[in-house]
Amino acid sequence: MRTLVKKLVVIGFGSTMIGIGINGFILPFHLINGGMFGISILLNYLWELNIGMVFILLNIPVFLLALKVEFSFFTYGVLGAFCSGFMINFLSPLGNVFQLPIISSVVIGGIIVGIGVGTMLRHHISPGGMDLLALLFAKWSKINVGIIAYFMDTILILTSLLILQEPRFLYSLLIVSIVGILATIITSYNSKEIEE
Repeated sequence: MRTLVKKLVVIGFGSTMIGIGINGFILPFHLINGGMFGISILLNYLWELNIGMVFILLNIPVFLLALKVEFSFFTYGVLGAFCSGFMINFLSPLGNVFQLPIISSVVIGGIIVGIGVGTMLRHHISPGGMDLLALLFAKWSKINVGIIAYFMDTILILTSLLILQEPRFLYSLLIVSIVGILATIITSYNSKEIEE
């Protein structure tokens, strides 16, 4: 029971940080984050699709894979993704709150999202999508989950740059770099303490 409560608190905190970072600092400049978040934001820019709903739908194949491989990853991945999707929608009014230069917004947004994602991954909880895949790959390969997530996010941003040819997405590389560095640091520090 204690473990469940702790996991729920981590999910709530991490999802809130992700929602704040994306809505308050990334979306106002039409930038993208990595992973399924990034794909969902990209589809919102292209066709004005609901980010939170698209994010949840994109996660279904990954959930099914996790269900076959590791039930706990599946359970907490579903909770993490639904909570993250909800908070992204719920905190959408933050888009007009902060009026910062783009580089400041990128750095602050990357730090906030990185803390949220890193905290969840540290407790073997995924906010969904690529991060859930990163957790599974980390389990198999023993490579730090933050490094795997950063690698996948970088591929997504570079692909988006090639497809849309939008130079502004170069800022998104900075975002995923900050998120990746923070996630790696947070998941590396005394990681044995959170092993179940």
